[in-house]
Amino acid sequence: MKQKLKQLENPYIPKPYKILDFHRETFDTFTLTVNMKTSHEPGQFVQVSVPGFGEAPISICSDSKDFIELNIREVGNVTRALAKLRKGDKLLVRGPYGKGYPMQHIKGNNIIMIGGGCGVAPLKGAIGYIENHRADFNDVLLYLGYRSPDDIIFKREMERWKKEYHIKVTVDKNAHGKFCYDAKEGFITDALKASSFTNENKVVFICGPPIMMKGAIDILKQKGFHDDQIFISAERLMYCALGICCHCMIRGKFTCIDGPVFRYDEVKDFKND
Repeated sequence: MKQKLKQLENPYIPKPYKILDFHRETFDTFTLTVNMKTSHEPGQFVQVSVPGFGEAPISICSDSKDFIELNIREVGNVTRALAKLRKGDKLLVRGPYGKGYPMQHIKGNNIIMIGGGCGVAPLKGAIGYIENHRADFNDVLLYLGYRSPDDIIFKREMERWKKEYHIKVTVDKNAHGKFCYDAKEGFITDALKASSFTNENKVVFICGPPIMMKGAIDILKQKGFHDDQIFISAERLMYCALGICCHCMIRGKFTCIDGPVFRYDEVKDFKND
């Protein structure tokens, strides 16, 4: 009797999903709401593709099993093609992939989130998780930094966050002379340094440009934080998302499967391979 071989699903083949909403955040960023029903951790990502243009890894910035939100910056052929899609159009998605923020293991803590620019997007997924499990966490402090008032993303959500959490927003430069959303001119690291909190019963999430993350970590260490209290979201070039192509390797760890979220003591001494 011949044993039937079970046909394995090809992990590289994406599936089509419909766009439920398109929202322009800034002149070069937008958010897509996609009818992909999936369970995922805050901080995970999906591979999004447009036929004829290619594929790109995009962080999930929502916390729902009924849809996913993707905040996208127009920086290449794929993202520019995605920017032309609207409600009712379809795109191809595979995933989710990677390791996200350890929300189940940090219950009962105060949460500090430090985001810079597009790095606020993965943190938005963690904020959404806390909103859906509010009793599991104590105070939430948000430190969000942008280049200018015109670069502030998630303005719609910002009004709600201001009512629910302790929030500080900064802009590097303010050419217009007007401040939106109580933003102050300066770097987010300056606001972080001026804050008087301690490391007691706190966990920190950081996502943004490398120089911002390094500055934030240095300040946190000065305030007494330990490496295992800090989680960073690493950004590397990811193609396969399955740990095969090795483009995202960080000294034996793969950003796509061991990250993109790492506890700081796991990668603090690592450099690009």
